[in-house]
Amino acid sequence: MTTRFEEFKKLHYNEIPLLLGNVWNVQSALQYEKLGFKALGTSSAAIASDLGYEDGENMPFEDYFFMIRRIKLAVKIPLSIDMEAGYGDTVEEIVANISRLHEIGIVGINIEDSVVINSKREITETKSFAAKLKSIVENLKKKNIDMFINVRSDVFLLDLPNKIEESKHKLKQYEMAGVDGIFLPCITNENDIKEIAETTKLPLNVMCMPNLPNFEKLTLLGVKRISIGNFANAFLNKQLEKVTLQLLERNSFSPIFE
Repeated sequence: MTTRFEEFKKLHYNEIPLLLGNVWNVQSALQYEKLGFKALGTSSAAIASDLGYEDGENMPFEDYFFMIRRIKLAVKIPLSIDMEAGYGDTVEEIVANISRLHEIGIVGINIEDSVVINSKREITETKSFAAKLKSIVENLKKKNIDMFINVRSDVFLLDLPNKIEESKHKLKQYEMAGVDGIFLPCITNENDIKEIAETTKLPLNVMCMPNLPNFEKLTLLGVKRISIGNFANAFLNKQLEKVTLQLLERNSFSPIFE
């Protein structure tokens, strides 16, 4: 019998990329499940915003875990969790957090190679981060915990110099650490995407951006997973502001019902 983890992992090796619905509450998760999404992932940025926190692990893990658990109880499809930098300073703390997620049925995580220090995001040194990843993978194996580890590398997000070569170097090290997937938010150029996809044997994940190629093109370029990120949540918040301004201008609730 196929486990939920095996089902989720298999979704990354289909001809058609996995479109991951990034959610922030039970309602958004149920909507995506209703619309036929095969799997979901949380958006830590969206959940943090809804709970009144700044992004970058300013949200207490206990608050986050409460929301994760509520979402997991509401849906039947696989759920992956945006873990940011792991919500822990040590490998032991990160593994303990992942273990708690595994206990409630979570099948995957994202973990980032950058950290937010004094409100500024900074990339982590490659060798030390790869060593941390390897230790996390090994500790999870010792505990017999199956967890799809998708590593988010922020080379493009931070617009670092020599992005392609730097990404290749980092991804090779992360691959050797035994992770399951690679995520490069903010990569949008078709040639860049194709080159990275051909470089790594791991499934490549890209994220919603204004100039990202369409899904058909991304399939041809070798992408295996496409994330919505926190952009749907941001869009809905803008729509709320827009309709509220309209009802204030008209002195009527009619804009809500149009």
